[in-house]
Amino acid sequence: MGLSITSAIALAGVDGTRIEVQCDISAGLPGLSFTGLADTSVVESRERVRSAVVNSGAVWPNRRVTVALFPADVSKSGSRFDLAVTMAVLSAANTVPGKAVEGVAWIAELGLDGTLRPVRGVLPAVLAARRTGVERVVVSTGNAAEAALVSGVEVRMASTLRQVLAALTGQGPPLPQARAAASACAEPAALPDIAEVSGQPTAKWALEIAAAGGHHLMMVGAPGAGKTMLAERLPGLLPRLDDQDSLEVTALHSVAGLLNDRPRLVRRPPWQAPHHTASVASLVGGGSHLARPGAISLAHRGVLFLDESPEFSVRALDALRQPLESGTVTLSRGGGTVVYPARFQLVLAANPCPCAKPADQCVCTAMVRRRYEQRLSGPLMDRIDLQLQIAPVSRADLYDPQGQVDTSAAVAARVLVARQRAAVRWRGTPWRLNAEIPGPVLRSTPWLPPAAVLRGAEHALETGSLSARGFDRVLRLAWTIADLDAVPAPRAEHVREALQLRTGDVTGAAA
Repeated sequence: MGLSITSAIALAGVDGTRIEVQCDISAGLPGLSFTGLADTSVVESRERVRSAVVNSGAVWPNRRVTVALFPADVSKSGSRFDLAVTMAVLSAANTVPGKAVEGVAWIAELGLDGTLRPVRGVLPAVLAARRTGVERVVVSTGNAAEAALVSGVEVRMASTLRQVLAALTGQGPPLPQARAAASACAEPAALPDIAEVSGQPTAKWALEIAAAGGHHLMMVGAPGAGKTMLAERLPGLLPRLDDQDSLEVTALHSVAGLLNDRPRLVRRPPWQAPHHTASVASLVGGGSHLARPGAISLAHRGVLFLDESPEFSVRALDALRQPLESGTVTLSRGGGTVVYPARFQLVLAANPCPCAKPADQCVCTAMVRRRYEQRLSGPLMDRIDLQLQIAPVSRADLYDPQGQVDTSAAVAARVLVARQRAAVRWRGTPWRLNAEIPGPVLRSTPWLPPAAVLRGAEHALETGSLSARGFDRVLRLAWTIADLDAVPAPRAEHVREALQLRTGDVTGAAA
């Protein structure tokens, strides 16, 4: 009987911390006590751990057992510490060799019968273990495929505590190594093709610009004009996620518990389309203890589509303003503060008025229309790069096969080339997309176009029809259009087009 040391991983959002689990068994009244900022869910593991040990055929030490979790100032919550605490106790009791648990991170929940149960957030936990120098991780069989997505660390799996004990004491075979699924990348069904959208050449061009530069988009038009069809085709125009982005996105889905049935890397930009009754918490994230990611974080590196956007609550819409600027969302709850990445493309769709009837049949008064428009606040709309008025599709466009030439694959190829141009230009900076570039950088040498090129945008700024933020967004759009046009810098026509797309002075049916 003595002291043992092993490891666990604590999670705060998608950020993991290696926790040193120390156990001391000494003379005194029998019992298990915790130190080190363990919350109720960790302290409750006393009964789970004891029952699991006894039901697995091992002997629980009938002495005073103290478990310390270090760093002591890091909050520990959840049942993910069950297996680590168990191995620390059994090692201190000499049931398993001390060297067998050193340098190993144990991540699993224990059932009373000794079964190892899966937990949320295994992927970011294993990433944290690798980052902190842990060479071996043991998880439940249910988490094995997900944990194996992380390279550079040995992942072992077990289904019961009895199996773990047999492997560590030499009475059974070594724990099997976890393997990723045969196809480690999640590939969705075939994405809808932009060629299926009739007419709307300007709206399709705006969608291509949005995809190439990572810009936010607003579409206003009558029902049936194709707003939702266009938005649903944006993910198919975006490049596949690289390794770093894929791990970030998959880690968010892991924390949200969305990988249980498909533990594969997310390679396609995600798509989130919450209903207009969605609450603030469901959009930005929430929970009673440690907040879980909401729709904006699950749309990280992808698309967040808000159909019928004026029908969303004003509080929910305005909660998007800060993440749109920072690319992160910070949530404070009773269990602590977490920061989730939230760099998404926002696509809004709206009818021109509540009745959504043609202009000659509209029954809405001017006051009703104004109130409806004002549900989308000025500060929110100021953050939207592209603002389009979508006209109804004409009969000629509906039946014209020549208007459906470009496929999503063809547009995606042009988008990829444009993004590569931007990546070369911004190499050595923290930014990759034109939509991410801070205004002061765009307005500095050598990136600011000549005065003759900017004349129209500067006039709009002086007259007050364009804010300073809007001016910067026009510059970003102009750079993206220049990238699609394969020219080294924006020209006057690019700035004019960007200004038109920014102010909504075009229609979706324009040529």
